[in-house]
Amino acid sequence: MTYLVAQLGARMHYAVPRILHEAGELERFFTDLCAVRGWPEWFCSLPVSQRIASLRRISGRLPKDVPTRQITAFNTLGVRYAYRRRRARSRQDFARAFLWAGRSLCKKVVSHGFGDARGVYVFNTAGLELLEAARDRGYSTVLEQTIAPLRTEHTLVELERERFPHWQSPVRLSGEFKELVEREEEEWKHADVILCGSPFVRDSVAACGGPSERCVVVPYGIDQRFHSLPRPRHPGPLRVLTIGAVGLRKGSPYVLAAAKALGKNATFRAVGAFECAAGAVEELASCVELTGAVTHAEVRSHLAWADVFLLPSLCEGSATVIYEALSASLPVICTPNCGSVVRDGVDGFIIPPRDSDAIVDAVSRLSQDPALRLEMANSARARAQAYDLRAYGGALLNALEMSGGGRRSRYSYRN
Repeated sequence: MTYLVAQLGARMHYAVPRILHEAGELERFFTDLCAVRGWPEWFCSLPVSQRIASLRRISGRLPKDVPTRQITAFNTLGVRYAYRRRRARSRQDFARAFLWAGRSLCKKVVSHGFGDARGVYVFNTAGLELLEAARDRGYSTVLEQTIAPLRTEHTLVELERERFPHWQSPVRLSGEFKELVEREEEEWKHADVILCGSPFVRDSVAACGGPSERCVVVPYGIDQRFHSLPRPRHPGPLRVLTIGAVGLRKGSPYVLAAAKALGKNATFRAVGAFECAAGAVEELASCVELTGAVTHAEVRSHLAWADVFLLPSLCEGSATVIYEALSASLPVICTPNCGSVVRDGVDGFIIPPRDSDAIVDAVSRLSQDPALRLEMANSARARAQAYDLRAYGGALLNALEMSGGGRRSRYSYRN
């Protein structure tokens, strides 16, 4: 069994096509933008400091270990998609951009042809037409549900907006956003297997009426680019880092409340783009250092700055930034909705969603007990090593085989 992989963006540094290629099961990788294909070599070879800031992310689109002969990049589509997202001013605008990009990618892949592939691997909201075309041909269809369904996310965020109405404008389940929700749920009907990064995602699919019997939980894994040895905490107040978009879905109001309660006993830093109103950003900035969006290459320095990682998110898939924080030997404080592999009381603390008091308690314990923090840092590093890219590859390929496609992998999966 060989697969076509169609992917918008550089999700998890192209882990899926890399894994399938190494296993000899990748026919072709299709993507919207790739610095290896169709971009001048001189641009990719320039030092980062000399590249135009807005193009730095593009130059990082390098599918390591995937031969260029197996990559087809629709760069014009990618540039237009980036332009549409940049101009988006509302959730409906973003939904419109996602719809256009997903449909366009599928149409181009189908027109290009399946080659010798007998299976397709796509990602939620960006694979419907390709799944339909594959099913018509009798091919295997694999859908990765990268996050809890949009319907779940919408419900959780709207409930949160009622608590913090000044943070974000309401989003109605109508227009393009409703169409995107329906597209995602229609994809489930055409997938032989739905890969979920965590039980939270699987259970959310079931709660939305999806086929839980075709859902397979496969935790992610990362390479060890952020690996660092455990170290004593930095001098001064405990440094608490959160990475991700600043807004209601990520639990930012509870970061603010915890920062206010802890005062000078902890220093908070939030790294990520702003998805909330200017007034909310200003309020958060009174207690939390805000960096705005950064490139993935810059994340390492922020992880090195921190003593503890915090992600009180309401809705995730299996947040890869948590795997990166564990690899950087940081104890992690997160919610069950993060879909993490963190073990409560071992690698950090699992706290309830919407609970700033629980954040305060966890941070205080780690601040007041350096030995506990260092013990958890050691456990975090070991946990990350058990969920490296090879372990993820083994789990992924085994899941594909059990679903009826592929052969027994030579990878071994360590849990």
